[in-house]
Amino acid sequence: MLSVTNLQVFYDHAVEAVRDVSLEVGEGRIVALLGSNGAGKSTVLKAICGVLYPEEGAITGGAIHYRNEPLARFAPHEIVRRGLVQVPEGRRLFDTLTVEENLLMGGYVRPAGDAAASMAGIFKLFPAIEAHRHRVAGYLSGGQQQMVAIGRALMGEPRLLLLDEPSLGLAPQIITEIFDAIRRLRDERGLTVLLVEQNARLALSLADYGYIMERGRVVLDDTPQKLLANDDVQEFYLGVQAGGARRSMREIKHYKRRKRWLS
Repeated sequence: MLSVTNLQVFYDHAVEAVRDVSLEVGEGRIVALLGSNGAGKSTVLKAICGVLYPEEGAITGGAIHYRNEPLARFAPHEIVRRGLVQVPEGRRLFDTLTVEENLLMGGYVRPAGDAAASMAGIFKLFPAIEAHRHRVAGYLSGGQQQMVAIGRALMGEPRLLLLDEPSLGLAPQIITEIFDAIRRLRDERGLTVLLVEQNARLALSLADYGYIMERGRVVLDDTPQKLLANDDVQEFYLGVQAGGARRSMREIKHYKRRKRWLS
């Protein structure tokens, strides 16, 4: 469904954020894109959605194809109309609008008559926000806002959903609810998902396949089972030393990953 081939992205014609990244997202699958802060994960999503320009970013090499069409020829709103929708990091709701109004904004590409049915489906998926449908979104909790942000994206009936750090800053119980909903969307509706996450264990528990990025490059990719069993992944992302002993992630130096994976 989605193919990224040798993608290269620069910011302000000077800073290389992504170098020769290639990945595949098959239809009906959840693919995890993992990595530490600054690895280039969010930049890949912005490149796919055509929204690099607000930050002076530009694709300088490679290609992105969605359903066998090159995305570079389309404006961001045209990409959305083709069924590819992103939930950005930090949720970015319209804080002064109500929950219902935020959801309606997400369905602007569809016939107005479909809105009521779509919204009913969102409230069934996320019952916690139905009681707040007339409340201003800026007053919701972080978890409720994330549910609204995902719901707003789903209002457009996307074929491919891009999720950028959906667990960021949320309580464990809320994270479980949100990831259970993502799993149901795949299993019951066949929704395809590209999931960007720092929480490797959580993301790989959900994904069908995973990629790991470091300093703008994909350094590992495999099935979740094989990535979780990889010694480097265990040390760098799960805080587990050889022999099973656990370590604080603060003790794991970035230079070790750089030396081992990027030499």
